[in-house]
Amino acid sequence: MSVRIRLSRIGKRHVPFYRVISVDKRKKRDGAFLEDLGTYDVLNSTIVRFDEEGYDRRIEQGAIPSDAVKKIYMLFKTGATKKVEKPAKKTAPKKAAAPKEPEVPKEAPKEASQEESQKELTEPKTESNE
Repeated sequence: MSVRIRLSRIGKRHVPFYRVISVDKRKKRDGAFLEDLGTYDVLNSTIVRFDEEGYDRRIEQGAIPSDAVKKIYMLFKTGATKKVEKPAKKTAPKKAAAPKEPEVPKEAPKEASQEESQKELTEPKTESNE
């Protein structure tokens, strides 16, 4: 039986999260595995858990690690298991909206002008009214 040490995806859609496992190379990516050796969070570039003794034991027994697992093992050995800060993207500041002028009700002056025109029609013109 040829044993590989590789990654098995356990994260949700658009949230990758991997388990480091030892498995028969003929098995599916997410199929049955022999031993769980750790977990790796891709988005934060952190090794959540890694079983170094189990990894070394499987290597001694003849297991072949994948390239990705070799990189994760090197990260673990160098102590780079903490979150790696990525530079923030620079975005242009949003423009402030132009201040809106308060709306003046236009109905009131029209009603007043209608009332005045009705008064003019009903009242006879005199010198005092003019």
